[in-house]
Amino acid sequence: MTSKPDLTTTAGRIEDLRNRLAESQAPVGQDVACAARTRIEQLMDQGTFVETDALARHRVEAYKMYRTKPATDGVVTGYGLIDGRRVCVFSQDSTIFDGAIGEVYAEKMLKIYELAMKTGVPVVGIYDSAGPRWQEGIVTAHMQAKILRAASVASGLIPQVAVVAGQTNSLAATTVPLADVTVMVEGASLQLAGAAVAAAAHGAETGLAHLTAADDAEALDRVRTLLSYLPLNNQAGSPLGMQPRTTVEPTPANLDEFMPDDDDAAYDAAEIIASVTDGDFFELSGSYAPNVITGFSHIGGRAVGIVATQPNVDQGRLSNAAARKAARFIRTCDAFNIPVLQFLDCPGFVEGDAEACAPAGAAALAYAFAEAQVGTVTVITRKALGAAYTLLGSKGLGADLVYAWPTAQIALADAATAATQIGTDAAEYEAENLNPYVATERGLVDAVIEPSQTRHQVLEGLRLLERKVVYPTPKKHGNIPL
Repeated sequence: MTSKPDLTTTAGRIEDLRNRLAESQAPVGQDVACAARTRIEQLMDQGTFVETDALARHRVEAYKMYRTKPATDGVVTGYGLIDGRRVCVFSQDSTIFDGAIGEVYAEKMLKIYELAMKTGVPVVGIYDSAGPRWQEGIVTAHMQAKILRAASVASGLIPQVAVVAGQTNSLAATTVPLADVTVMVEGASLQLAGAAVAAAAHGAETGLAHLTAADDAEALDRVRTLLSYLPLNNQAGSPLGMQPRTTVEPTPANLDEFMPDDDDAAYDAAEIIASVTDGDFFELSGSYAPNVITGFSHIGGRAVGIVATQPNVDQGRLSNAAARKAARFIRTCDAFNIPVLQFLDCPGFVEGDAEACAPAGAAALAYAFAEAQVGTVTVITRKALGAAYTLLGSKGLGADLVYAWPTAQIALADAATAATQIGTDAAEYEAENLNPYVATERGLVDAVIEPSQTRHQVLEGLRLLERKVVYPTPKKHGNIPL
């Protein structure tokens, strides 16, 4: 039988502390490992995690809660390093009260949010919670409201990343959509009410999951990669790659030979992205509204957000979902000083899409681009017709630099539609208007460039735009279209 430490001595008090900390890190069940702590260890650089409030316990006596008062109270919080950069983290522990949120539990999360905002570092939240702790009553709803407020205040100040690693239900699920990027593990679910909604559905149908992963290790590895593109906070400059690759040249096929001669032929816009960037494109929301591509990359070591229409899907036409996807991504980039590069080949909106008939998605995209204060560069590769030209990085919306390939068609509509409207010959209209030069003569395009010069032009433009300064009109905030 192990003797208790002598608390009248310094050595005994140190031993007592070690015993208490060991208890807080011990599995709750004999065969149940603490996944919450394991996930943090996988996420952080080895040996850098510093736990906070490790000995916190709930204060509830009712409903026989006094019988079980485990240390940590169901959430592990602290800070550490990811690739040498400081990050705050919380990880919900489903082995303690199913990860249900109580008062002390919420206080720990609020303290880690406050610490992150005061020090200007990202917050990574690992979610695995059954929701409110019923034994604590209405106070759990009150504390969840305080967590939501903290996440809302932090939005746009520090990057927030959510990892849904287990069953996350009820009020516990409401914080997740406030994160800038959400990663869901297969087998996990997220729902406020009703049946559980799995990772695949949130990735492809609701768009809530920007990334999905087969298991915890893959999800946390994606978080580490994601954070390498993001600054620590909204005051930090656009980050360089961990190992800037200014001498790296892309290797895909010559862009001068890339564009099909057939104006309606499909191609993969990802090949253009690979040719212009450093070849490290990190796509977000790939399964959701795939007619628009969004993600991060580096160009000459500089982090940049990429938005590109995808001719392989619906000819690159916009849908309501695609417009909203692009809008939210642009706002994320703008919040954290990441310049936006757009590749445009879009003949308009998806035909027959009932949601596309509503202009709210289009307005949301226009709003996001118009309010952006970061550097914005648009490259028109082929079709930029009507609404597509207007909404996707036009000069009128505030694009800093607009380039067009010789294959670009910048006009109000395709030849057949326009000819019908104005009563002229379609072939004549096409010859006179479906080119990049009419727009260039009017100053709507800065330069028509050879496709093979795109990387050079974009890189030099981004270097110039690092010096961009904007003095916005004083106001509380604008109103986003619903």
